[in-house]
Amino acid sequence: MAQLLVRHLDDDVKAKLQRRARHHGHSTEEEVREILRNAVRDEGGTRAPLGSRFASRFAGLGLTQDVPELRGEQARPADLES
Repeated sequence: MAQLLVRHLDDDVKAKLQRRARHHGHSTEEEVREILRNAVRDEGGTRAPLGSRFASRFAGLGLTQDVPELRGEQARPADLES
């Protein structure tokens, strides 16, 4: 496995990483590995469009009504009274 040395890390960044690691029950080293893994996870891959991701996320809730396209329409305040 590769190794990475990070020099000149601010003290407050190190302290926050240590607190975050304790919160997740990891060592600081494991926490940094996890952060780096997450940061590059989708590199080079193609992501589905946002609307498709929403649809797949909420597909199991039984929401079957299409949301009308609002592109080009004037913004208006929400009606919270009805």
